[in-house]
Amino acid sequence: MGFIDQFKRSLGMEEEKRKPIKPFVEEILKSSSESISITPEQPFYEIILIKPKSEDDMDYVRDQIIEGNAVIVDVAYLEKEAFEMMGTKLNILRKEHKAEVILLGKVKNKHLILIGPDKIKIIKKG
Repeated sequence: MGFIDQFKRSLGMEEEKRKPIKPFVEEILKSSSESISITPEQPFYEIILIKPKSEDDMDYVRDQIIEGNAVIVDVAYLEKEAFEMMGTKLNILRKEHKAEVILLGKVKNKHLILIGPDKIKIIKKG
C-alpha cells in the first residue's frame, strides 16, 4: 500500500475494506467459559488541580508527585512569602524525584504550572 493510498484513506476518499467485527466478537464470547476483561495498554493517571495557599498544600503536591500523579498548580493563590518556599520545593522535586515542571498559562488571576512525575513525559514544543 503506497503513500497516496494511505493519504486518500486518511482524507476519507477511499474506504478501507475490513471484515465485520461482530461475528468475531460473538465467536470469542461463545468459546470463552470465563469472563473476559480488557486491560488498557497504559495505566490511567490522575491529574489533580490544586490551588495551594500554604506550605502544607505544597507538601500535598509533593506527595502526589512521589505517588506518580501529575498535578496542575495554580500558584496565584499562594501568599507572597510562600513563593520562595514553592521554588525550593520545586527544585527538590526536579533534582531528587526527576519531576518535570512546565508553565501552562499565565493570565491576570491564574498562574498555572504542570508538575509531572518522571514516568510521565512532558514534551515541550514550539
